[in-house]
Amino acid sequence: MKKITAISALSALLLIYVSGCANENNQNEFDRYTLNSPKAAPRIAARDTVVDEPKLPELNSTSQLSDYLAYAALNNPGLEAAFNRFKAAFEQVPQVKALPDPKFNYKYYIEEVETRVGPQRQSVGLSQAFPWFGKLDLRGGVALEAANAARQRYEAAKLKLFFEVKDAYYEYYYLTKSIAVTKENVSLIKHLESVAQSRYKTAAGTHPDIIRAQVEMGKLEDRHRSLLDLQKPIVARLNSALNRPVEAEIPWPTEIQFNAVDITDRDLLAKLIVENPELKALDFEISQNKKSIELARKDYYPDFTFGVNVIDTGNSPVGNPSDNGKDPVIASVSLSIPIWHEKYAAGQRQARRRYFAARGERKQKSNSLSYQLKMVLYRFRDAERKIDLYRDALLPKAKESLQVTESVFRTGTGSFTDLIDAQRILLEFALSYERALADRSQSLAKLEMLVGQEIR
Repeated sequence: MKKITAISALSALLLIYVSGCANENNQNEFDRYTLNSPKAAPRIAARDTVVDEPKLPELNSTSQLSDYLAYAALNNPGLEAAFNRFKAAFEQVPQVKALPDPKFNYKYYIEEVETRVGPQRQSVGLSQAFPWFGKLDLRGGVALEAANAARQRYEAAKLKLFFEVKDAYYEYYYLTKSIAVTKENVSLIKHLESVAQSRYKTAAGTHPDIIRAQVEMGKLEDRHRSLLDLQKPIVARLNSALNRPVEAEIPWPTEIQFNAVDITDRDLLAKLIVENPELKALDFEISQNKKSIELARKDYYPDFTFGVNVIDTGNSPVGNPSDNGKDPVIASVSLSIPIWHEKYAAGQRQARRRYFAARGERKQKSNSLSYQLKMVLYRFRDAERKIDLYRDALLPKAKESLQVTESVFRTGTGSFTDLIDAQRILLEFALSYERALADRSQSLAKLEMLVGQEIR
């Protein structure tokens, strides 16, 4: 029995060593890729670790947009889910590149087999399967491309989240300015009402002028109340992206950055084609399906299994023959017989169809994103044009017109209707200017989402 124990242990160590070396090489290759390659995902821990809860930025009256973005990045559950999906996808790589587990087999002979050197009573063995050359590498390549695609989907989810935060933040800014402008106009119309009452008391004006002023004030106060009520849904939208209670308070934004950018359609389109994470994910899917075609071709080749068996043989009850009680050691090799050609051909056709589908989807997505880019560029430039128009021309002229009209009205040569019209135009231009500022920032945020990077 000592002989069989020693031989079994030796064969087991040999097979486990061969299998372990192959698995270690696969793991080392995976680690080199994921930890060192600039094209790979950020560092991924090999084992689950306890991570402290992230410290979230405090959101107060001094908070900037960057604080809201940092808060969302650390606290949004959808982004966390996308991150964990791409981490899980990378963990698939070492699994598919590993050899199958070695197999241990034990046989007990119900009836001992009598041989010249003694009765055979039991046997033990170990076997290890080895796929055809290149199969493991291709499986790893397919899984790695799928993991890279999952990483790009995470990047796309992050960009989309940042856009949603920016878009809601800029809309909140516009609401802030709209309320302020409307409140200023309420004060202005009160002033105009007082002017109308003063003229009416001196018989220089008419009572309908006072009524007209009061009607205009009522309309402005109603607009002001509607804008105040709009705060709750806009704050709820922003809180949703931040993963905060919808009723949580968010301070009114005071200003937004207005940074000049130098962009051209051609440059942005080139960045879109190269840097957009949705397109990059589809590129990885195309590569994944291309490798799947190569892997499907390998199914026509057999897989090998190598094994070692030892038969426990007792001492011969008759005489003392040479090799008395010697345990036979049997080396074996077997291979699969790939005879189901239609099955393998279907696998190849399936892989090719998926490859062409991914190529078509990539082209369609490129066309759709290019169209979106053109539309957002139009809105961005239209907003910039309006900003220049209202800031440099229309707003100064509207203020001047209101002043002149009020002076003329005070002298009794102008009508109160002209004064109200001048006030309405000033309000419209002031709101349009703030709307253009918000539209420009929202369009720039969407451009950054489309091209996958910050635009300066």
